[in-house]
Amino acid sequence: MNSLKILVTGAAGQLGNELRSILEERMPGQTVYVDLPQADLTSRELAEDLLRQGGFTHVVNCAAYTAVDRAEEEKLQCKEVNEGIVSNLARIADELGTRIIHISTDYVFDGNTCRPYTESDKPEPLSVYGATKRKSETILLGLAPNSMVLRTGWLYSPHGHNFMKTVLSLAEKKDRIGIVADQTGTPTYAGDLASAIVSILESNHWVPGVFHFANEGVATWYDFAVAILEEAGMPEKAAAVAPISTADYPCAAARPHYSVLDKSRFKATFGITIPHWRDGLRRCMAEMAAIN
Repeated sequence: MNSLKILVTGAAGQLGNELRSILEERMPGQTVYVDLPQADLTSRELAEDLLRQGGFTHVVNCAAYTAVDRAEEEKLQCKEVNEGIVSNLARIADELGTRIIHISTDYVFDGNTCRPYTESDKPEPLSVYGATKRKSETILLGLAPNSMVLRTGWLYSPHGHNFMKTVLSLAEKKDRIGIVADQTGTPTYAGDLASAIVSILESNHWVPGVFHFANEGVATWYDFAVAILEEAGMPEKAAAVAPISTADYPCAAARPHYSVLDKSRFKATFGITIPHWRDGLRRCMAEMAAIN
């Protein structure tokens, strides 16, 4: 473990913040954290210099363009971040023998199924965001085949912008809020994903390829919103949440109606127990209360 030197990209985001918290406790002084504006990894030269000079054993790539709706207009910017950064890192990492864990998404699937998606299911993204994240997977494994792709979905934490914080904000301002009830996935606490990533790094058990990670269980956005308000001690607000359809809440980007991920391969490979999403929500709420 002492020989590890880790680079975390996208360190100011939800997952990056959670990784920093765990890594600084369990592997202090072994990680470098980079994000915009200090480090624009869409620059191939900057990415190359960073990896060559850093002596990193591992990169955890959390850097991503995640504004799903805005990406439908900002196609080039989304492509530059989601595909360009991976390409820049992968070319040098493969040469240097640096191992990459790259975070991808359930939005690589179209949602036209009624069972959890496995890693062998064919990706059919519906949006620019989903298409660029799928392309990032093929770029990475093509240039650096000893890399690992972790697909996740519905990520939230006390940091940054996410559904949990939006629901809490809306509940403070409105007596009644409408939440989509016909999209199904799994809310995933970024702290649980970060913990799993650190466990992989610590174990020295490296298996390249694509894996799925999300919290256990299944929910709609409506279910998630109700649970958020219940856990926040706002039962009256939770009872007032109104289920609506996707058609009632038009967005620029299409979302999969069903994007539950099958995590069997991940659990069998790494022996990591995954908490239920409701348990993750409670711990996230506790973390947020401690921060505030």
